[in-house]
Amino acid sequence: MALADLAEYGLDRPESGDDVVVPFALKALDCRGRAVRLGQALDIIVSRHGYPEPVARLIGEALVLTVLVGSSLKFEGRFILQTQTDGPVSMIVVDLDAPDGLRAYARYDETRLAETAGEGPWSAGRLLGNGHLAMTVDQGAHMDRYQGIVALDGIGFEDAARHYFTQSEQIPTEVRLAVAEHVARGVAGRHWRAAGVLVQFLPDAGETLMPDLPGDGDFGNEETRDPDFVEPNHWTEAKALLSTLTDGELVDPDLSPERLLFRLYHETGVRVFEPLPVEERCSCSADGIADMLAHSFTAAQRRDMAVDGEIEVVCEFCSAAYHFRPDEFEQE
Repeated sequence: MALADLAEYGLDRPESGDDVVVPFALKALDCRGRAVRLGQALDIIVSRHGYPEPVARLIGEALVLTVLVGSSLKFEGRFILQTQTDGPVSMIVVDLDAPDGLRAYARYDETRLAETAGEGPWSAGRLLGNGHLAMTVDQGAHMDRYQGIVALDGIGFEDAARHYFTQSEQIPTEVRLAVAEHVARGVAGRHWRAAGVLVQFLPDAGETLMPDLPGDGDFGNEETRDPDFVEPNHWTEAKALLSTLTDGELVDPDLSPERLLFRLYHETGVRVFEPLPVEERCSCSADGIADMLAHSFTAAQRRDMAVDGEIEVVCEFCSAAYHFRPDEFEQE
């Protein structure tokens, strides 16, 4: 079907490529959602740190989930996804600097990672292990922080997201995530790609695509939905259609997010909205780090940090190195 024939579905403009969020609505099914496609942004983060394949796949899923949730919040500040677990990958931090700046890093144990690889096929749950996932909205120093916490007990990011929205907000939610390496014609080397779709049943939402996170809370993985709850037919249909989506389709560079959504939901009707760009961007700066050193440490502590008369601070996100002399702060 030609693009001109899809105008009624919101496809009356050039289709999106990589590093975008595409909001959409399934009016007939009382559902809203977002589709995310990451290319260069993910590839830069993975290549900069030289993450091994299992860690690259895990951080790719975390990046997509962060964008799926955080890009829908109407605020100025940061949306932070963080895991702390006892698995081979003990920590992942993804920071969305609203509305479009992404950065991330992972901590992992190489020995345990190799041991896990010998135990069977890769899975997010086995790499993460037990611990928790926290999603935090930080609107700045003069505003309250909001946080939701989900227990991780051998589950991956898809299941964690479903648990979070079901238990903390009572919103039926389905999430699909996929990560892959890609070899493009005429392009040297292999490159990372990731994608995801989030669909929610929001019959009273109007044009609101997703509500804000709730206040501070610790949400376990126990089932809290009303035992008499009967799943609406519209939600059953929306989930069933999403379940037909393959990982290959999700990350296919020749299948735009808009075309993907049309393939899934054209029979029931889907409306896509203006795509929102995202990019890999670190917010670290020499001024910011200098301010941290000046106000978080004493003069004696700064002198102890110095090696050969110089303090070196390396950003965990982008690996940029900043150098200072202890006497710079004493002169202020």
